[in-house]
Amino acid sequence: MRDDLVEEYLRRIGAERPADTDLAGLRYLMERHVLTVPFENLDYHLDREIFMDERVLEKIVRGRRGGGCYELNPAFSYLLTALGYRVEILPGRVHRPDGLGPFLGHLALRVWVDAEPWLVDVGFGRNSRHPLSLASRAPQEDPHGVYRFGDAADGTVDLHLNGKPLYQVDERRVRVADFAPTLWWYRTSPESSFLQGLFCSVRTPDGLVTLKGNTQMSLVAGEERSKRTLADDAESLAAYEEHFGIRLDRLPRDPGLGVTAGVRTE
Repeated sequence: MRDDLVEEYLRRIGAERPADTDLAGLRYLMERHVLTVPFENLDYHLDREIFMDERVLEKIVRGRRGGGCYELNPAFSYLLTALGYRVEILPGRVHRPDGLGPFLGHLALRVWVDAEPWLVDVGFGRNSRHPLSLASRAPQEDPHGVYRFGDAADGTVDLHLNGKPLYQVDERRVRVADFAPTLWWYRTSPESSFLQGLFCSVRTPDGLVTLKGNTQMSLVAGEERSKRTLADDAESLAAYEEHFGIRLDRLPRDPGLGVTAGVRTE
């Protein structure tokens, strides 16, 4: 990753280059990423290709977009590696109401700091804001809740948030390329959650902003919660830019409507 692109990435997340590759620097970079880069699946409904290799940097850094775990975590891994961190790719299985999702259904990062492994995940709707110690089984306090790892079968660990299981992560490292078949499934299967719904969300220092289906806006700020329905395409396009920094020339299809929604703007 070229040094000029590293600087662009840091500007994208509003961060300075850390002085050292220590836990404080990792914590700072992860927090800046979580608070600036949206978790979203717009390209799944804009008929655009999804990249997991370094081409994803063009979208996230220069296009000022977000993405899912297959995009955000690889992109962040390129930045961390360029800054001197030791980063590995870990596969995960998401806990769903009907049981565990597919193997390689989630992509997370393990970052080593002073020989201690830390889970770093900037591409999950309920991810932590700060790194989580993979060596600990004690509760870990985070601005987003209380996280805890529990040992599972065959060298895997379950990650819980406030007592509820989020996903299971396998500590045997893999390659980004190993996720290609599962990405194809998410891109093509009618059962794919990424195709069944349209969403865009970003964390704020004291809450969360979410837009679902182009029209359903919800905001959480501390103890306050509000919801509203956006009136038309122009208001939806403005909301994407105002709340998520995403400038679109047309709206993505809303699978809930079963038709193409959107207008083109100059």
